[in-house]
Amino acid sequence: MEAEVTTEAVRAVEAILMVAHEPVPTDLIAQLVELPSATVEEVCVRLAESYESAGHGFQVAKVAGGWRFQTHPDLAPYVERFILDGQRARLSGAALETLAIIAYKQPISRLQIASIRGVDPDAVMRTLHGRGYIAPVARDNGPGQAVMWGTTQLFLEKLGLASLADMPPIATFVPDASLVEALEKTLRIEAEPLVTADASEETEAPSEEAAESVESTEAE
Repeated sequence: MEAEVTTEAVRAVEAILMVAHEPVPTDLIAQLVELPSATVEEVCVRLAESYESAGHGFQVAKVAGGWRFQTHPDLAPYVERFILDGQRARLSGAALETLAIIAYKQPISRLQIASIRGVDPDAVMRTLHGRGYIAPVARDNGPGQAVMWGTTQLFLEKLGLASLADMPPIATFVPDASLVEALEKTLRIEAEPLVTADASEETEAPSEEAAESVESTEAE
């Protein structure tokens, strides 16, 4: 850190991040504290390191192109209990599935999403758009010029990601081929052999002969 950075400047950076509702870009912080962007970047990095080494329940993190205070990932279960326990409506499974498709396949059209999911995604897309997680990003060059959808900065912010490149590889969510084969074998239902008409006649034949034998015995 450069010598010209004063304690007041560091405290000013902390105060700005504390009251910000969204990640604050380095350039904006630099203008507010009247320091070079490179110096502010180093201040934020040093703050992040100091909070981490001190073992606080919060941290300074670079998310969606800016800096912000956020809770430590290790304490996520406690934060989830506070936020999600009846205080906010959770996204449905269909909405999460659609959001994942858009995140990994963007830009993508509504028809392409429908083709992947096998159902009309209009309702869940309206929900995702209304919450600010997805937005139109372009138009297809083909016939009809379909609207192409992608994720937003809010999506990155909610997941705590600096960019889409930080998303986990989709391969980590795909089961191994051997596991798929094992599941197929386990879930496969063996077909029961059908009883043919000839077989049923052969089964009934002894019964008819037995009946005739009983009748002849009674006659004697």
